[in-house]
Amino acid sequence: MLSLWRNRSLHPETLGLFYGFLGVLSFSFTLPATRLAVSGLDPTFVGLGRGLVAGSISACLLLLTRQAWPTQRQWRSLAVVALGVVLGFPLLSAWAMQRLPAAHGAVVLGLLPLLTAVAGVLRAGERPAKLFWLASGLGSATVVSFAASSGSGTAGFYAADLVLLGAVLAAAIGYAEGGKLAQEIGGWQVICWALVLSVPFVALPTLLAAQHNQPSPGIAAWFGFGYLCLVSQLVGFFAWYHGLAIGGVARVSQMQLLQPFLTLIFAMLVLREVITPMTLAAAALVIASVAIGRKAKIRRSQPG
Repeated sequence: MLSLWRNRSLHPETLGLFYGFLGVLSFSFTLPATRLAVSGLDPTFVGLGRGLVAGSISACLLLLTRQAWPTQRQWRSLAVVALGVVLGFPLLSAWAMQRLPAAHGAVVLGLLPLLTAVAGVLRAGERPAKLFWLASGLGSATVVSFAASSGSGTAGFYAADLVLLGAVLAAAIGYAEGGKLAQEIGGWQVICWALVLSVPFVALPTLLAAQHNQPSPGIAAWFGFGYLCLVSQLVGFFAWYHGLAIGGVARVSQMQLLQPFLTLIFAMLVLREVITPMTLAAAALVIASVAIGRKAKIRRSQPG
């Protein structure tokens, strides 16, 4: 993988999409893992504790590799990243996953690529062509219609969907800001510094929330929590932010349209949730929209 990472003969957008897919694949098990974790652990402990564990590991990585300290401007960007992907999304999604099936939550996340692309325009200075917006809108409309028509096995929208939408918005902003900053300091450095920045704010609430965990959470709950800490909150972002940096926020963000489909597969395999024929039809439309968006032109501004 390292050789591919350094292979300059491949087009940056191709590499960006490859690493973006690795990130999406890592994130696809996030909702099922969250469902497992909150089955025996307090949702606040799950939502914030993952940042505490990943932040502790990040501090060690940054110290061992002797990374330069971010500038004052970069700290401000890191604060936005931390609020979006370390605090906002994990906490809100953990609360929502106590009340929603992972399959239903997966389709709500289908709005994430479109919102991330919009955030990329606002924060990263990218200008996608009309074909891109058409493809992204098609994919997003597909998953929203899918959720409303019970394609995930649970009909309609729920109050928890509003919370999950808030989580999606937080993630979109954090993704775009992190993708822009990764062009300056590197993908894995962005998430590590953001996690370190968040540790003082999540440590006490996590310890207090631990008192509300079930006496014996079980292996499944701890497995889900471990996955969230090591993969969803840390390693997955290494590939994700690197992909956004070299391939562009708007273009690479469209790989997230595949995430609901991948999440539904994990939900079926791990949580025994139902996958309907409508699920497969929606997934086919989503894949088609990703292919169309891949051909659209996107003008990118220089970092800085």
